[in-house]
Amino acid sequence: MRFRDKVCIVTGATSGIGRATAERMGEEGGKVLVIGRDEADGQQVVHTIAGKGGEARFVAADVSDPEAVESAVQQAVSAWGRVDVLVNNAAMMTFTPIVDLSLEDWDKVMNTNLRSVFLFCKYCIPHMQGGAIVNISSVHAHETTPNVIPYATSKGGMEAFTQGVSQEYDRTRVRINCIAPGAIDTPMLWDNPNVKNGQEKVDRANVGQPEDIASAVCYLASDEARFIHGTTLVVDGGTLKKL
Repeated sequence: MRFRDKVCIVTGATSGIGRATAERMGEEGGKVLVIGRDEADGQQVVHTIAGKGGEARFVAADVSDPEAVESAVQQAVSAWGRVDVLVNNAAMMTFTPIVDLSLEDWDKVMNTNLRSVFLFCKYCIPHMQGGAIVNISSVHAHETTPNVIPYATSKGGMEAFTQGVSQEYDRTRVRINCIAPGAIDTPMLWDNPNVKNGQEKVDRANVGQPEDIASAVCYLASDEARFIHGTTLVVDGGTLKKL
């Protein structure tokens, strides 16, 4: 029960990696704030956590909206008094060549994937003492493919942001790390046009499950990883160079 009585905030928690992480933290005793856009999906996650003996609440929020983020964090603090764990998982992709990409789509990806990380850290860290932040990056920050430049850029920025925050805060105050997943069995993977048309080769034998990433997130967020600070853990089944 690594998260017994710990207050955990997970963004993008209604499906995929975020959902698996929220449910795992709830199962391990955490008080989980489930953040997403869809009320029905969010309540289903809350119900699943409660069914396993955990405690959770759902908050519908646009993670790129400063007021929505501040309100979500305040709801966790009002309910449980503090924040112990923050998992920044919410993300989106576009699949357009850079010269055809609209400014609106560029900003939408950056706001969802990177601005949200800044906002949640900004509003959570004042309520954290000895806590942990885990940001969900991607192998696309290291090796990428055509037509996903905003996504890859946002993930590279996330890793730089993580290193910078680790220099501002000693690990005894708040630890911050990234996980860079490889191909994971989520809608984001299979809806990728690059995957559908074969431009990005995905061997199903090398596709991980959301629970594989949740396990790594829970390790980095737990006291077991108390000496890990400011780094990125690649969790891709050893296939980064084959992306």
